[in-house]
Amino acid sequence: MNILVTGSNGQLASCIKDLEDRYKELNFIYTDSTSLDICDLEQLKSFFQDNYCLDYCINCAAYTAVDKAETEIEKAFKVNAEGAKNLALVCQENQVVLLHVSTDFVFDGQKTTPYTEDDTPNPISVYGASKLQGEVEIQKLLKEHFIIRTSWLYSKHGNNFMKTMLRLAETRDEISVVSDQKGTPTYAGDLAGVLLEIISSKSSAFGLYHYSNEGEVSWYDFAKAIFEYSNLDIRLNAIPTKSYPTPAKRPEYSALEKRKLIRLLNLEVPNWKDSLLKILI
Repeated sequence: MNILVTGSNGQLASCIKDLEDRYKELNFIYTDSTSLDICDLEQLKSFFQDNYCLDYCINCAAYTAVDKAETEIEKAFKVNAEGAKNLALVCQENQVVLLHVSTDFVFDGQKTTPYTEDDTPNPISVYGASKLQGEVEIQKLLKEHFIIRTSWLYSKHGNNFMKTMLRLAETRDEISVVSDQKGTPTYAGDLAGVLLEIISSKSSAFGLYHYSNEGEVSWYDFAKAIFEYSNLDIRLNAIPTKSYPTPAKRPEYSALEKRKLIRLLNLEVPNWKDSLLKILI
């Protein structure tokens, strides 16, 4: 099977590359924004026609600068909504199954129990709204799709919270991190494995799913674990969100309920601590 992976320079696509050898039956074609612009419908159509044997597309291309999106509204929607719509159109025309990655930021964070796929989205940031619009466009245009919402992605690739904490620790002996936002860190390698298992199993249970690692934690506790597992002696201060204002609002609580995907793939989902420990030791 031939798999197109967009956004090849990002951390999720990089984690897919790390797992390639486990899936000998899959042939991967990687593109970035310079080789394939998902915002350019005509370019997408030509690419899919030239690669007419595509079976799946994993869309890792996204605008993820959450705070910048508050002022770069058009850019965020162009990539996250229009780009997703374009992919849905060409996948529909070419009978290609689309796997699209979305976010916990489609929710407002007012719940105190994990969000299910049936909960009504209510984004409180431009980034969240643009990602939700992308979901809507795919659902309108394409039956054969999997939308996977995830949360707090990190890995040794790309830009993420874990790498930021480790970088700051190189020059500081004291760091402050918000402690009143709770969710679940998700190792991008675990998510990559889930996406490839969906493809490998040739599942036809199309639709919307949630996936994150198990457990709930604050950003402060996530940072604390990063430093502990890395044997770094850092003075860590817990602060409220109001003491660290950002252009974009974040959900106070965004843990995801993932029983639907667990049932589909018969998954054992690692606890966030276990996955973090695995890549830091």
